[in-house]
Amino acid sequence: MTQSTANQKPVWFITGCSTGFGYDLARHVLESGYPTVVTARKTEDLKKFEGIGNALMLPLDVTDPAQVAAAVNAAREHFGRIDVLVNNAGVGYLGAVEESEEEQVRWMFEVNVFGLGRMVQAVLPEMRERRSGFIVNISSVGGISPFPTLGYYCASKFAVEGLSGSLALEVEPFGVKVMLVEPSGFRTDWAGRSARESAVRIADYAATAGAKRDQLREFSGRQPGDPARAAKAIVQAVESANPPRHLLLGNAAYDLATARLDTMRKDFVAWESVARGADFPKA
Repeated sequence: MTQSTANQKPVWFITGCSTGFGYDLARHVLESGYPTVVTARKTEDLKKFEGIGNALMLPLDVTDPAQVAAAVNAAREHFGRIDVLVNNAGVGYLGAVEESEEEQVRWMFEVNVFGLGRMVQAVLPEMRERRSGFIVNISSVGGISPFPTLGYYCASKFAVEGLSGSLALEVEPFGVKVMLVEPSGFRTDWAGRSARESAVRIADYAATAGAKRDQLREFSGRQPGDPARAAKAIVQAVESANPPRHLLLGNAAYDLATARLDTMRKDFVAWESVARGADFPKA
């Protein structure tokens, strides 16, 4: 990864630093000596970073275009550039697809997809111009493998996966790298507090979406994933000579993602003749 100058480490910009991955990653990056822009929607959540490393603490709601522009401009004025953007800000929503409320789903997509895209568009011009930069998009194993009660959440992460894949093809010729981080269950407050859920419960889904919804709430705080270890893994990948486009985090993430690939390949192979037969016959 390209450094800002010979004597300065790359500048990181991380969204959603109040809790979870964002908090642990920001703390680890700061303690590792990186100049870091630490952001959160509520300014009081930034006080926990006071006195830790070279931090610029800024309020940022990624759904607000004016705040996005202001934060990126402030970061450039303070540090001169942004070398690594981490799109961590995100929210969850629990409910079967039929139970889900459109207003809540649209709010989630505004944060998880359009907010992420807004940040990418804000930092890319400078990265593209100097032919250097790194964009880390925090996705989920739910962006690879779907789950009951997480249909719309998974849809938002599938969108992040597709956007990031296209983005990588577009910007890698300019020296800008893109990496998706795909964690499984980690010990954050995502399922316990921050994820919203549908007010509707349909009895027919009790054994599928309903059971998964209850499991996610009850298991919160006991997930096997360690956010501090995840933070170290992300930095290790960004610093590596050959960073991956996909970084799975957690045993469950690895197992679920590879099982999903196996299932897809099985369907593809079984229906190969039908798939190939849909083209016009060759002349």
